[in-house]
Amino acid sequence: MRKGLFFSLLLCCIACLTSCMKWDYGDEEEFASTGSGLFIVNEGNFQYGNATLSYYNPLTKSVENEIFYRANAAKLGDVAQSMTIYHNVGWVVVNNSHVIFAIDLTTFKENGRITNFTSPRYIHFVNDNKAYVTQLWDNRIAIINPSTYTITGYIDIPNMNTESGSTEQIVQYGKYVFINCWSYQNRLLKIDTETDKVIAELTVGIQPTSVVLDKNNKLWTITDGGYEGSPYGYEAPALFRIDPETFTIEQQFQFDLGDALSELVLNETKDKLYWINNDVWCMSVDEDHIPVRPFLPYQNTKYYGLTVNPNNGDVYVADAIDYQQQGIVYRYSSEGELIDKFYVGITPGAFCWK
Repeated sequence: MRKGLFFSLLLCCIACLTSCMKWDYGDEEEFASTGSGLFIVNEGNFQYGNATLSYYNPLTKSVENEIFYRANAAKLGDVAQSMTIYHNVGWVVVNNSHVIFAIDLTTFKENGRITNFTSPRYIHFVNDNKAYVTQLWDNRIAIINPSTYTITGYIDIPNMNTESGSTEQIVQYGKYVFINCWSYQNRLLKIDTETDKVIAELTVGIQPTSVVLDKNNKLWTITDGGYEGSPYGYEAPALFRIDPETFTIEQQFQFDLGDALSELVLNETKDKLYWINNDVWCMSVDEDHIPVRPFLPYQNTKYYGLTVNPNNGDVYVADAIDYQQQGIVYRYSSEGELIDKFYVGITPGAFCWK
């Protein structure tokens, strides 16, 4: 659901937006996780309510699976989308359950939850009393007060309706945030956090999937180009470098029609870009051409999630396998040497560093 987005299920998905998630309760388990580590957000399967959260300790190479259920005796929900840490609290966005959980980073217990979203995707904190939540199938970005776990308002997105559009990842530069619009869209938005208004739009390629801000304060986004037969269009994907000051495209790197670009991320020093295009690719932000050889070659896998350890540059890539069984996360050094691999939940798609 998160990146592939099975369009044939669209009408069914919309019909299910008003349904309520039932949380099953069992016995609680005690955790006491200290130090740094990696949360793995496992989407599960759409409408099965089998999303889970895993936690990996890079020092001990140990993994704990289903930590939310084990700590809270309650299921995480249906399609876990992303996780963000702010002020020592983890915020887990569960897309089709229309909820965001706030969890303790040591015990993994729930501190609170925000409900009544349409289909939340990502959360970004502007300050202690305001955060933005992007959504799928909703032409609004929700404004929340994290201290009260409430939705306090919305930002209307122009030229978007509930059936053809999504707002996705968020990066901040000064008082402005920049957001990529993905499903059936081709633009980035610039929002003034003081007025909560969209003040500018930038057209890129069809369906930008990710957005990051590098060491030079340049924005980068990649597009997936849509899919063959799409009513919105189908084109070769591309990688764009954008100046946030002028909000203009500085450089465009073109790929081949049929390539499937996703998961654009930066390393710890924000001078290297990584992304998935069957293989895992790596490029300096100062390069003027895309590489000819991948960082990690495709090996009959379903690379689905990607992250870089902000402490040492190790690269972690999630393999969804067949989207039905437990996925695998591979850990590589910054030179591409395999260090570890471990099983997590079904469809591992997002990461969050503690």
